[in-house]
Amino acid sequence: MRFLEKRTKKLSEFFNAIIEKPLLTSALVLVAVTIVVLGLSLQYYIRDFDTFIQQILAEAHGMIFDIAVIGILIFWLNQNGEIRQRIRTYKDEIDDFRLWESEEAAFRTVGNIKRLNRHKIHEINLVNCYLPRTNLNYVNLSSSNMNSANISQSSLIESNLENARLNQTNFENSNLNQAILKGAYASGANFKDAFLIKAHFENAFLIKANFNNAFLMEADLKGCYVMGADFENASLYKADLRGAKGLTLEQLSKAKTLYLAKFDDDILEQIKVNLPQLVGA
Repeated sequence: MRFLEKRTKKLSEFFNAIIEKPLLTSALVLVAVTIVVLGLSLQYYIRDFDTFIQQILAEAHGMIFDIAVIGILIFWLNQNGEIRQRIRTYKDEIDDFRLWESEEAAFRTVGNIKRLNRHKIHEINLVNCYLPRTNLNYVNLSSSNMNSANISQSSLIESNLENARLNQTNFENSNLNQAILKGAYASGANFKDAFLIKAHFENAFLIKANFNNAFLMEADLKGCYVMGADFENASLYKADLRGAKGLTLEQLSKAKTLYLAKFDDDILEQIKVNLPQLVGA
């Protein structure tokens, strides 16, 4: 009885050892199935080999097709899974660096933004991110949430911020020449001393935005909401403010120049009468 128990225990251990090795298990199963199939098929080999081999070849072609389709599908799923994992990693790193006011955090966040752009991801959560003195030229951040982010002294030449949330965002002394900010929500945003030459602000919400000493030459501000916006000492040379909502003579009186700027007819007449020095050559 004790001998039987020891024998059973050894067999169990041997079985478990095999199970724990997937390659060995697969090989043993393959050998066993091959022996069974060949044993059952032996009589057909002997009796009608030519017909039988044709059927085997037909099945082999079908198997090749199945392997090709399944292989392509597995490869696609694997690649897609890896891409999704990388995207999740980049977003998680941005979250990790949020509110960390250091040069390392700023540059690593910018690196993740550019990597996400390479994967066609542009709607990124950058709320409260610290990004001063960084290079964001040509990046696509359309529809991103950048509320209260610090992007001062940075370069965003031709960057795409269309429909982005920029409320209370700090762009002080940054270069946004030819940047696209169409439909952006930038209430209370700080553009003090910023370069906004040929920037596109069409239909943006710029309520109480700070453009103190900003360079808005040839900027497109058509249809913008500018109630309470500060244009003190701002250069609006050739800027287009037609259709701007909430624009007042008092705001414009503080500007550095309005030379060749475009306005609706009613406000243009008021400017010519009350602020002729700003529209003169």
